[in-house]
Amino acid sequence: MPASQPRSRARDRNNVLNRAEFLSLNQPLKGNQEGRSSSRKRAARPGQPVPSSGPKERRQSQQLPEEDCMQLNPSFKGIAFNSLLAIDICMSKRLGVCANRASSWGGARSMINLLGITGHGIPWIAGTLICLVKSSTLAGQEVLMNLLLALLLDIMIVAGLQKLAKRKGPYDINPGLLDYLTMDTYAFPAGHASRVAMLSKFFLNHLVLAIPLRILLVLWALCVGLSRVMIGRHHITDVLSGFVFGYLQFRLVELIWMSSNTCQMLISIW
Repeated sequence: MPASQPRSRARDRNNVLNRAEFLSLNQPLKGNQEGRSSSRKRAARPGQPVPSSGPKERRQSQQLPEEDCMQLNPSFKGIAFNSLLAIDICMSKRLGVCANRASSWGGARSMINLLGITGHGIPWIAGTLICLVKSSTLAGQEVLMNLLLALLLDIMIVAGLQKLAKRKGPYDINPGLLDYLTMDTYAFPAGHASRVAMLSKFFLNHLVLAIPLRILLVLWALCVGLSRVMIGRHHITDVLSGFVFGYLQFRLVELIWMSSNTCQMLISIW
């Protein structure tokens, strides 16, 4: 026994964790515990027990660090969405080569605007009405009446979606007079892109066209969509979403297709 005591003392003396700089890691701080107990005693009135924290408070204290971490660390979906949005804006600004006169292709801006007018709603509605007045066949009047319905639906649907989204274009470009007439004042979705997609699908489905004309029709729709990005009016995703909405509008018109009798009744009323 006397020999074992000096050995244990020497072992405690040589233990690294017993040094002064490591005592705070091994032993609880008495001052903090005493301070907390004294503050609780001061807060409690004489004759009343000290209130203990309930299970709700413990649960809230455990959830707060997790909520803070969720706010500081965004989700993967948010990071991916913001990254794709940044890529879309960067690529759209790079492709906006005709956004103003000082751009690299500023001299071709008038020609690109002329290409965009071919996909505007006002000229197509006016042309459809003229052809409808001059048409003398029942089949032609049926197709033209449904085309007019598709154009009106396109203007209303795109205007409603743009009012909901209220997304600005990559460049600060004021809409033209024709854009104000069709309420095409915002960027998402691109009204020209939805219209040319709907018209292309409509003509390919209801007109007998040769293969070269079909190819030209598809190329025309793609060029009109690209022109809206080149003049800085829309982002790339605005044009792509416009193509999708245009196809959906065509499917909607096919579902509510007006028969020849309905078209003749509407023409007689008009």
